[in-house]
Amino acid sequence: MSKISKRIVLILALTAVVALSPLARSNSEQIFRGEIADTQCALNVHSLSQSHNEMIAMEHGVKTKADCTRFCVKERGGKFVLQSKERVYRLDKPELAEPFAGQEVRVAGALDPKTSTINVHSITPIAAVASSPKHQK
Repeated sequence: MSKISKRIVLILALTAVVALSPLARSNSEQIFRGEIADTQCALNVHSLSQSHNEMIAMEHGVKTKADCTRFCVKERGGKFVLQSKERVYRLDKPELAEPFAGQEVRVAGALDPKTSTINVHSITPIAAVASSPKHQK
């Protein structure tokens, strides 16, 4: 075999090892959908229904999901999370979530299954995704 052939075989073998390793699979980008919420409501710290209903009813100047989420993060020590119907995911870059508080979003990122933390690559509001020309029928 020539030197070039050996290098090609070596590169292909290394590529296969990396692609098939558990680390490569766990760090691959996935799409998650849900609401940007706060740990206080999503994890039932002061909520009975994993929602913002109780805080909105208390009238702390909290009238919307967005108000509640921001209030709980700023005043109650909560953190921004992605709350889907099935799970609550922590976000490694919560500052990216703040503009989308209380909104339904699409989060692109890699999930760390041990900590349920998403390594966030991007956050897009669902309404923006649905209205883009690429997603219209």
